[in-house]
Amino acid sequence: MKARSIVDVAEGHLCTGCGVCAYMEPQTITMVDIVDRGLRPSVVVGAETASATLDCCPGAGLRHDYDRNDPSIDHKLQDTWGPVLGVWEGYASDEDIRWAGSSAGAATVLSAFCLEQRGMEGVVHIKAQDDVPYLNETTFSTTVDELVAATGSRYAPASPCTGLDNIERAEAPCVFIGKPCDVAATQQARRHRPNLDTNLGLVIGIFCAGTPSTKGTLEMLRQMGVEPDHLTSLRYRGRGWPGLAEATTAAGENSTMTYDESWGGVLEKHRQWRCYVCADHTGEFADIAVGDPWYQEVDGSDPGRSLLVARSRRGQEIIEAAIAAGYLTAWPVSNDLLPQSQPGLETSRGSVWARVQMLRLFRAYAPVYENLPMAHIWLRELSLRQKTQSTVGTVRRIFRKQLRKRIAVEREVAAQDAGAAKVADATGKRLG
Repeated sequence: MKARSIVDVAEGHLCTGCGVCAYMEPQTITMVDIVDRGLRPSVVVGAETASATLDCCPGAGLRHDYDRNDPSIDHKLQDTWGPVLGVWEGYASDEDIRWAGSSAGAATVLSAFCLEQRGMEGVVHIKAQDDVPYLNETTFSTTVDELVAATGSRYAPASPCTGLDNIERAEAPCVFIGKPCDVAATQQARRHRPNLDTNLGLVIGIFCAGTPSTKGTLEMLRQMGVEPDHLTSLRYRGRGWPGLAEATTAAGENSTMTYDESWGGVLEKHRQWRCYVCADHTGEFADIAVGDPWYQEVDGSDPGRSLLVARSRRGQEIIEAAIAAGYLTAWPVSNDLLPQSQPGLETSRGSVWARVQMLRLFRAYAPVYENLPMAHIWLRELSLRQKTQSTVGTVRRIFRKQLRKRIAVEREVAAQDAGAAKVADATGKRLG
């Protein structure tokens, strides 16, 4: 079934948690964290959301409208990887930023370049919430120090699009950093908000394998032996490549997990359903997309490198200018390093086509994709076993996850709040 309202998106298991709906209609919609699902829009009872808001929603669907005949685009890659004008490998020239960033600090240093050399006013991105470090909050940084303080991936729910109002009312262009779904939402929103369109100086997308729920982080902390209420800081990655998950308590105790243990062993198992039917994991709608060059062997001794993909001429120009200015140490590489660095994503994209077809067949809500070719990948690139998994496996998930049953967002939030109150009454501790 096709979502026809933001309520359909939220209750139909399609929400990505980006927050663009709350930005478009702040009087009607707020984002709430359902611990075992993710951030979801809470819509004022009886309110009708605007069609423009649904048009911006990446959960309902995605559509490419770039010029597919543009000669500067790599046509060999575009069906699977979107527009690719060039690929670079490199790292932040500032060693502190390189060390702190999840994959060599590319997003941070590009933003710093825009602030200091391009006269941009600020950067919308996410950081750890000051009083509850295992949660995220959207922030608007106007200095490099503020950017550096928020380095590192945050494998937990985030709604960076709720900060687009900072860009809309800014007096100069700004930078936006987000996951692929956040970026797609931002690019759609700029069509409806002229000031936002004018002030979006650069859009940076981060490669993403899916968003784990808050429950995933709480489980990771449990396995690390850390009480959430005792936490003073939490990093998921960085300080080396790929870096450790590191939790620090008020008593000064540090607990760590390797990337394989934290992401592979815990967090990825808690990804929201919408991420399993996502067609864009590499920021196809951004000006610049950044991620890990996983084609290399990682032993933890390297301070890190980034793969940078120019998705637009603006992105290409800023990459080249940041290199020339000494902010970014990077060199052009073969475009083929993109698929080599993300070897499972081509078959994943083909699988998404089959999953969407199964959702429609069984009358569950499904996203609508336009100009994101997938069917031919399923037909040509997937093995018989992979085809079976993408169809039969999805049917099993439809019933196991009850995907045909709408989520009662308000009821789940109320039940969660009641449970937290009981825990607080009994123990004096907040429920995560």
